Amino acid sequence: MQTLNPQQQEAVEYISSPLLVLAGAGSGKTRVITTKVQWLIRNAGYQPHQITAITFTNKAAKEMKSRVMELLHKEESKGLTVSTFHTLGLKIIRYELKTLGYKSGFSLFDSQDTTTILKELTFSEAQVDDDNTDDLKKPIWQISRWKNDLVSPEQAISTAVNDQELHVAKLYERYTRQLKAYNAVDFDDLIMLPVLLFQQHPDILDKWQNRIRYLLVDEYQDTNNCQYTLVRMLTGVAGGLTIVGDDDQSIYAWRGAKPENIHLLKSDYPRLKVIKLEQNYRSTEHILSAANHLIANNPHLINKKLWSNLGEGEKIRIIPCRTVEHECEQVISQLMKLNFREHAKWKDFAILYRSNHQSILFEKYLRQNHIPYKITGGTSFFERTEIKDILAYIRLITNPDDDAAFLRVINTPRRKIGVSTLEKLGTYARNREVSLLKAATEIGFAQQASAQALQRIEYFVDWIEQLQRIEIDYPPHQLILQIIKDCHYEDWIRNTSKSPKMADNRISNVIELVDWANKLYDDGKGKEDLSDLVAHFTLVDMLERNSDEEETDEITMMTLHSAKGLEFPYVFMIGVEEDILPHQNSLEDNGVEEERRLAYVGITRARQRLFISFAKTRRRFGEKLTCEPSRFLEELPKQHIEWENKVVVSEEERQATASRYIADLQSLLDN
Repeated sequence: MQTLNPQQQEAVEYISSPLLVLAGAGSGKTRVITTKVQWLIRNAGYQPHQITAITFTNKAAKEMKSRVMELLHKEESKGLTVSTFHTLGLKIIRYELKTLGYKSGFSLFDSQDTTTILKELTFSEAQVDDDNTDDLKKPIWQISRWKNDLVSPEQAISTAVNDQELHVAKLYERYTRQLKAYNAVDFDDLIMLPVLLFQQHPDILDKWQNRIRYLLVDEYQDTNNCQYTLVRMLTGVAGGLTIVGDDDQSIYAWRGAKPENIHLLKSDYPRLKVIKLEQNYRSTEHILSAANHLIANNPHLINKKLWSNLGEGEKIRIIPCRTVEHECEQVISQLMKLNFREHAKWKDFAILYRSNHQSILFEKYLRQNHIPYKITGGTSFFERTEIKDILAYIRLITNPDDDAAFLRVINTPRRKIGVSTLEKLGTYARNREVSLLKAATEIGFAQQASAQALQRIEYFVDWIEQLQRIEIDYPPHQLILQIIKDCHYEDWIRNTSKSPKMADNRISNVIELVDWANKLYDDGKGKEDLSDLVAHFTLVDMLERNSDEEETDEITMMTLHSAKGLEFPYVFMIGVEEDILPHQNSLEDNGVEEERRLAYVGITRARQRLFISFAKTRRRFGEKLTCEPSRFLEELPKQHIEWENKVVVSEEERQATASRYIADLQSLLDN
């Protein structure tokens, strides 16, 4: 507590009413939350099992929990919940399965599973094998938005304003019915189902309100309607609530986030106390003053102004470039100078951009200059469709009760087993409380299915059972090859890929998986069976997802959205032009305020130095286009920025640079 500033300490100790901590970038908000958890247990009489702290990402939750554990003894933290919104929702669903009408062992479907179901529901059998996923993007987005706004299928149908919306609403209804038949929930259900449960069963809500006596919520500006309602319901009459957020960093409207949720708090909690954290522990004054000036162009219900005692620092450098290629050259030149002159490590640098495609040319130039880099947000090997397909097959062989695996592979490749048949199978399995694979073998289901559908399902089940029998005698990699051969998976890939090149890449991924399985078998001297392989790949997948936490000496390249919550000594924001930042789509949707918040997030990632570049011309679809600098550059105060072409280097500075250069060379030679 002695190391907290007065505002942080007040936020930690205040429990008289609901509290909003309006925390600016780099103001130590995580420190406030973790210290408050400690204070609630040691000073305010709360038991750890009565406290729940929630945030948005697994990484943030893991960091928060780690920091709390550093402050508490093991016994003091027993029963404490630190998790994401969705993990908390999953916990509630598991506890209340019967009331919600699900059986144990329900499946959690990811976005690919959702796309597969909607594809089956939308297209005819002849079309399902085609790549129609682009046609499903809007329906998927709309269904997710309805769930986030707590709109039921019936409400969506009754309020549809045109035929297209009515079509999607009816698709939503069928999709919901299909999920229930599969004893499955999707990602949005993890929040929506607990809210609907609490609305319909006040006694269960009362139970959870008594269980969670104090709730702490981080990154509140990122909540959607459903998450806001969940927090409001869990808080109840007691109002044991601390909310931490920053409306200036709300950049996820496209995901349903509503920054106005922060403003709603004042009306929903009349006794709301507001504490502002404005001291920044990250950046220099030039950077913060420019950020303050930029974001002041957005409307604010509660104003705040970041400040720092880290000194003035260097001015923000604006780099105009002739072309995108010239921009790459200029940025990489600056990187190399800082690396050499200031002995900066590569991991101290970040290149931030609005859209993923902007990284491609920079990657080429970085490779040419032998500069190590990593791109965050890339697709994991285990997230690739073809890898998930093969792993689902071996999961089903080793665990016949894995319904999610069954649903993934039953029509992959296409076996013409229709949606209505699978719905009947799912309903029958749920009523019998058995797995889908087991249900498919029972006479009761056979009496419900058509002769043709039953023949296809029986053929699939017989094949899986045959693979289970030979598993003991086959090395894992040979069994995988047998699966690929039996179901003609390579032909499936070639028929469903957008191009021959994409098909080749996908097939090479499958071959890599087979080779990996072979190596594990050889390294284990033949003792690795299929279940060992599944366990190993699952562990590797988990580690790979967390690999971005490992510190390596590489430049970080990422989108501005991905950069939120991070910080770097040196930041380069590239392509800061009209139609890129702010993005053209956002301009069409009146989203300039969110784009300005995105620029603000980028600026406040920098600790010591910030460089902003733009190109005067770009090529799009082979056509040379003239580009305008972003309007946000005009909104940066002149006293805090320095334009590259206006920089005048004195003779003394040139001599000093030359002397440092010679000294560094001499040092290298001496070593």
